Amino acid sequence: MRPSYLGKILLRWCDTCHVPVLSRLCSCGSETREVPLTPPGDARPAFSRDITWINTVFQDHFGAPLVPEGHLCLLNKVPDKDRMDEIIIGGGIAGSIRYIPESRTYEPIPRPEAGVLIRPKKRYVVVDDGAAPFIREGASVLAPGLLEIDDAVKEGDEVLIFTRDRVCIGAGRAKVPAEIARTMEKGQVIRVRKNIPSQIIPSPATWEDAVSSNSKVLKQVEEDSVGFVREVKERTPLPATVSFSGGKDSLATLLVVKKALGKVPLLFADTGMEFPETYENVRAVADEFGLDVVATDCPDRFWEQFWQRGPPAVNARWCCKVCKLDPLSALICSQWGECLSFVGQRKYESQIRAQSRRVWKNPNVPSQLCAAPIHNWTALHVWLYIMREHAPYNQLYEQGLDRIGCFMCPASDLALIHRIESDHPDLWGGWMTHLTEWQEKNALPDNWASSGRWRIRGVSGSEDDRNC
Repeated sequence: MRPSYLGKILLRWCDTCHVPVLSRLCSCGSETREVPLTPPGDARPAFSRDITWINTVFQDHFGAPLVPEGHLCLLNKVPDKDRMDEIIIGGGIAGSIRYIPESRTYEPIPRPEAGVLIRPKKRYVVVDDGAAPFIREGASVLAPGLLEIDDAVKEGDEVLIFTRDRVCIGAGRAKVPAEIARTMEKGQVIRVRKNIPSQIIPSPATWEDAVSSNSKVLKQVEEDSVGFVREVKERTPLPATVSFSGGKDSLATLLVVKKALGKVPLLFADTGMEFPETYENVRAVADEFGLDVVATDCPDRFWEQFWQRGPPAVNARWCCKVCKLDPLSALICSQWGECLSFVGQRKYESQIRAQSRRVWKNPNVPSQLCAAPIHNWTALHVWLYIMREHAPYNQLYEQGLDRIGCFMCPASDLALIHRIESDHPDLWGGWMTHLTEWQEKNALPDNWASSGRWRIRGVSGSEDDRNC
C-alpha cells in the first residue's frame, strides 16, 4: 500500500536529551535531527505493554529483545495489508512489526540500525568482508560471500546480516533455508531490503523528559488552539460543548477548550457498543474537571438495525448514522436547539480529515456546528500535552489499543480485533454470538463470522451476502 501524505512530518530527535522533539530546536537549546518516518508519520508513544509486545516478538524470532530498558520508544502505523507499525528508538527506525491475520502472528521486520540494539542468537548470517560494501548498498547476500548462517533460518524468514566483527550491515528475507544455503556455490541466499537510512543513538530517558524538552512547542500549539477556540466562540453565539468520546484527541480538545472558555458540558454519543473502560473514563474526566455529561441514550437502536440490515461493514457503516449522528442530532435539538461543538479531529488521522475544514457542519447533524482546535496536532502533540496536564486518559491505551471507539468497529484492522477478542473475551463473545446467529440465519459460510469477513460486504462467497 502506498503511503499517505496528510501533512508535514514533524518528528525530530534531540541527542542531548535523548527524546522525541516536535521542532528544530529542543527546549534545552540543542539542534534536533529529522526522524525519517514513513508517511503519514503520526507516531505515538509506546506504553509499557507495547514495549513488552515488541520485545516478545523480537525475542521469539531473534532470541533477543529489541527495546533496552528505560529507553523511550514510539510506534508509527504505516500502510499495509492489515497492520504494520514502525518502531522508533534513539531517533532512528529500528524496524517494523507486521501482523499476519491468517496465522494470528506478528512478524518482526528489522532494519540494519537494529544492530545497535540487538545481538541476535538466531536467524542471522555472517558475510565475508569483501561482500560487505555491496550488501551495505542493497545487494543481495550471495552464496560465495556467506561465511555463517544460523540453523534456525528457514526460507522466508527475516534475517539480520553481520560482518566478521559483528557489525550489522543489512537485513532481509531468506530465499533458502540454512541447510541448503550451506551447500550452495552460487545464487541468492538473502534478499536484502533497502530503506531510507537513519541513526540510532540509544540512551535512557523518561516521558517527563520529553514533555520538558517540548515545553516551547506545547506552549505554542496550546496558545494557537486556545486562540482558535476563543475566536470561533466570539463569532458564534451558540452554547459551547465538547464532543467527548473517551479518546485521547477529545481529551486534549477538552483541555484546550477549558483553558479558553472555562467549564463546558461534555457531549457523549453513547452508541451502546462502547468499552467499559470508555464509560469509566467519561465519568473520571467529568469528575476530575467538574463537568456535566450530556449523553445520548438509545441502547436498543443498534440491535434493532442489526437484525434488519445485518452487521455494519466498512463499506456499509450504517451504525455511525443510526447510533451516533441521529441520536446526537435529536439530543442537541431537545437540549439547546443548536450548539457549537469542539471536536478532537486531526488532519493526520485520514485523507478525509486532512481535507476537512476546521469549522464545518455535518449534514446529518444540522443543529451542530463543529470546530477542530487540534486539527494540526500530531498524536505526539496530543500525548505530550495530556502528560503535561496530568489528565486522566482511557486505560485502553495502556492495553495496546491505539484508537478508541465502538469495540466491534468494522473499520478496525484484524490485529486490533484479535487483540480485543483476547483481552475482552466476554465482550467479544457476546458479539460473536450475534454474528454467528446472523450467519446461520442467512446460510453464510461456516467461518464468515470468525474470519472477520463480516467486516466487508460481498466477500462471503455466498449470494446471500448481498442482503447482509
